[in-house]
Amino acid sequence: MTILPGVVKAEYRGDYRIHLTFNDGTSKTVDFQPWLQGPIFEPLREVAYFREFFVAGSTVCWPNGADIAPETLYAATDIRQVA
Repeated sequence: MTILPGVVKAEYRGDYRIHLTFNDGTSKTVDFQPWLQGPIFEPLREVAYFREFFVAGSTVCWPNGADIAPETLYAATDIRQVA
């Protein structure tokens, strides 16, 4: 049985970056800026609003209902390893 990835912890790391810890112990820092397109993500372009994220339903969410699928976040490149 395969366990689907889920976010269990999220910490703000500046700009549009969030450090994520997943239910299998994997952790990475992800830049969310590439996903901030379209009407639902428009408010998140304001960094103060972006910082209002919280973890719910195994992913990162915002008060306006915006979220990104946990499997998308799990597959994202860890920007700490990008040179």
